[in-house]
Amino acid sequence: MATPIPIPTANAVDRRLWILAVIVVALHVIVNVITPYGIHRDEFLYAAMGRHLSLFRMDFPPLIAIIAEAERAVFGDTIWGLRMVPAVAHGALVLLTARIAAELGGQHRAQWLAALTVTLTPLMMRAGSLFQPVILDQVAWTVGFLALVMIARDNRPRWWIVLGLAGGFGLLAKFSIAFFAVGAAVGIIFSPRRAALLTPWPWVAALIGLVIGAPSIVGQVVLGWPVTIQMQDLQASQLAVVTPGAFLTEQLLYGPIAWLGVLGLGALVLTRALRWARLVAISAVAITALLIILHGKAYYLGPIWPALAAAGAVWLCSVTHTRFRAIVPAFALIAILFGILIAIPMGLPILPKEQMAAYAARLGLSSAVTTNRGEVAELPQDFADMLGWEEFVRGVAEVWNELPESERATAVLAAGNYGRAGAIDWYGPRYGLPPAICGCGSYWFWGPGDRRGDVMVIAGGTQDELRTFMTSVTLGRTMTDRWRVGEEQSVPIWIGRGPKVPLATLWESLRGRN
Repeated sequence: MATPIPIPTANAVDRRLWILAVIVVALHVIVNVITPYGIHRDEFLYAAMGRHLSLFRMDFPPLIAIIAEAERAVFGDTIWGLRMVPAVAHGALVLLTARIAAELGGQHRAQWLAALTVTLTPLMMRAGSLFQPVILDQVAWTVGFLALVMIARDNRPRWWIVLGLAGGFGLLAKFSIAFFAVGAAVGIIFSPRRAALLTPWPWVAALIGLVIGAPSIVGQVVLGWPVTIQMQDLQASQLAVVTPGAFLTEQLLYGPIAWLGVLGLGALVLTRALRWARLVAISAVAITALLIILHGKAYYLGPIWPALAAAGAVWLCSVTHTRFRAIVPAFALIAILFGILIAIPMGLPILPKEQMAAYAARLGLSSAVTTNRGEVAELPQDFADMLGWEEFVRGVAEVWNELPESERATAVLAAGNYGRAGAIDWYGPRYGLPPAICGCGSYWFWGPGDRRGDVMVIAGGTQDELRTFMTSVTLGRTMTDRWRVGEEQSVPIWIGRGPKVPLATLWESLRGRN
């Protein structure tokens, strides 16, 4: 008979870590108050989704839209208010990581080491500074990994329920929770806990997740599975440039959290002290393999690192407990220096664009300024995507207001992508603009409105393209800004008159186009 693997006693989480979590939240809030940047193109979309909230009829998991409306009600239309929940989520991630380290047997040193790496990585730093579902996804996965650790520890039913809650929350936030679900299933099947599959609790967990995440699934069914169109577009334009080598190399660029995570992965598989929780490692490996096969973006794998870093911190602190004690504080110092030199400037929108470009060039990290289409830019794409939007809307307003009043009363304002449409919807009211229509993504499902479109002001596109459905197309002005992403550096604003087909008919032909 095989000797049972001993399971160490769990430790209490150091309460002083709450101070670190509060500091993390406060840092994000302060940066978002003083940032020299504006709102991110994706944030415009999620804010617009909140204004069009329809729980069971959305092409995107609705949690981000629900949060957008709640934040608008509490904080108004402010950048810092829009980004409040991600800031709090980053603080929560710090505490969750420390809890995993504690459950793996880690003392206070291990908990602090793991928490520091989660605090000072550009991956979580940037996710916590932007109103996107990325940080919500990271929290859902980390809660899920905590549940897996506890299932490996004592297999109590309540942790299966927590696993289901994490899955449901994740499904409301981002469809990539499916990768975690597959990985968790593989981990359970190939670990001693596979016997639990003969009990009701894993299936109760699955049911809980599906019930909570039902709005995301129902929305796909009702709207004809638009996620498949989104994935096809991603595959053609972005995922095709992701290679396995680049995917794995970029993980190491996340810094100490990944380095510690690799140690944790090995420790969970190879060391007697942590092997009892190896289903976490098996799950992480399965998720990694799946994302490599599917050419996933590097940050899709990001949510595995807090749990693995917690394991790495526990192992590193245990092997240096009596000898080489200086290794742990040295690693912590490296994490702090990495945070100051790389994570904060690359993760938080705090350096002005000229300084940011110069700093990125000095670092020589080409991957940090490579766009999702494989182009090397001056700024990280997220930073470039926060520039120039109000100036763009101001230019649109100038063209709009040059129309005769009789035309403005029935004219339609259209945008070539959701970033432009979202910016018009956010800033437009202060410039007297109507809501924009857009034929791509979520905007397509919101329809063309009730105006006839005899006259249209169109942001983007070429004259030849627009002449396929408008008789007359003239240039109002062109908005230029070299600091923005490539597609936004030179945006023509057209005035179209004399539609060749009714707008409603044209709308049907635009589905899935950007």
